[in-house]
Amino acid sequence: MNEITAFNPTGVDVQAPETMPHSIEAEQQLLGAILTNNDVYDRVASIINAQHFYDPVHARIFEIAAARIAKNNLASPVTLKAFMEDDEGLKELGGPAYLARLAGAAISAFAVRDYAQMIYDLSVRRDLIQLGREISDKAAKVDVASEPKEQIVEAEQALYNLAEQGNTEGGFQSFLKAVTDAVNVANAAYQREGGLAGVSTGLIDMDKKLGGLHRSDLLILAGRPSMGKTSLATNIAFNIAKAYKKGVRHDGTEGAVQGGVVGFFSLEMSAEQLAARILSEAAEVPSEQIRRGDMTEGEFRRFVEAAKALEACPLYIDDTPSIPIAQLAARARRLKRTHGLDLLIVDYIQLARGTSDNRVQEIGEISMGLKAIAKELDIPVIGLSQLSRQVENREDKRPQLSDLRESGSIEQDADVVMFVFREEYYKEREKPGDHDLEAMAKWQEEMERLHGRAEVIIGKQRHGPIGTVDLSFEGRFTRFGNLVQPWQQGSERDF
Repeated sequence: MNEITAFNPTGVDVQAPETMPHSIEAEQQLLGAILTNNDVYDRVASIINAQHFYDPVHARIFEIAAARIAKNNLASPVTLKAFMEDDEGLKELGGPAYLARLAGAAISAFAVRDYAQMIYDLSVRRDLIQLGREISDKAAKVDVASEPKEQIVEAEQALYNLAEQGNTEGGFQSFLKAVTDAVNVANAAYQREGGLAGVSTGLIDMDKKLGGLHRSDLLILAGRPSMGKTSLATNIAFNIAKAYKKGVRHDGTEGAVQGGVVGFFSLEMSAEQLAARILSEAAEVPSEQIRRGDMTEGEFRRFVEAAKALEACPLYIDDTPSIPIAQLAARARRLKRTHGLDLLIVDYIQLARGTSDNRVQEIGEISMGLKAIAKELDIPVIGLSQLSRQVENREDKRPQLSDLRESGSIEQDADVVMFVFREEYYKEREKPGDHDLEAMAKWQEEMERLHGRAEVIIGKQRHGPIGTVDLSFEGRFTRFGNLVQPWQQGSERDF
């Protein structure tokens, strides 16, 4: 055994049952390599930091050496001696002479990344043991303020945070790699029918404007009450889940090659109400008739057949009211792990909960949380949002970015902001009196022009143009569809 690895500066019996996993030898070899050649530090800095060392003296040596190297100063046994002469821990190991012994006993620099990874892995094991003890202690302590369900969410969050630490895949990448990734995305879009880079919404004109729903994007779908936000969101969710096909993707991984698995957080409506809406659209039976059970035999048969066809759809609904954003993220992670996840919809974000008492800060925390989920799970996230009442005070009721309710951070965090607008809804409420025949005729003409039409106004899009998408809207079935334009009459176009 090498001289420097023979002594145990911790004084702890390695066979003792309470000894946490560690390797003093690996820490010594790594520190020795750094003190001998400072360039080695750059190769390990992305993997470990001072907190990953088991021996506190080694942690302080690494910290001081890292600080000096960061300032382009030499970190050697001689230069570190001045900073550590009064260090009690170092005195127990033999004082500044220990630094010289570290540098002198370093075998080679080629294995430093392996040493660093070993130190990191052992640190994670210690953290896992500590976390396990904390979970156990907290569970054993029966406290009214600490519900078991909350403890599960906290434990899941802590485990995820632990998993994310020390991810060595991040950092700078060459332009060549970035270009290659961009070409692969473009190639996938070129090969895919319809030329979409993202997941198809099933609405042709919307897909053309957005290029599909892109992974890691946060899309905000906003509108005043009764505009059809939830209807449009359920239509998109149904279209994507219905089109789901599993296979091998262009990058070699297995997953959705068409459509996708959809997670839907319905914070406003129950899962049963949401399912009734989707069934109404699929069976073409008005939703109010479904609720009342007022259906003809033919309609009921269509309803049952639609329900059977939808059984296999990978659409998962969570209708927990007032869910905290941390719990929402934990459940999304769990869904991706167990069933897969290609799109997440939250209806609507003002009904989720943050940790702040300040409402504006809370909404900001929720929108940032949704963007973090999109990036972390590499999926598009659609967050529905209410608009402020100031829309109603304007003559032109078309919404704009400044109407987003309670927080500017929604606009800031979102990659796409869309507004649902149905002019028919407002025009309907402007019906003149029966005595004014001229006004009534003009109103009826306007209503005929607007009937069954809806607009999705794209107010912000990081990757593409803003503008308006015209859609058809069938209120009886709460269904949005592709609008046939006058010049497309007679041509085949999906509804």
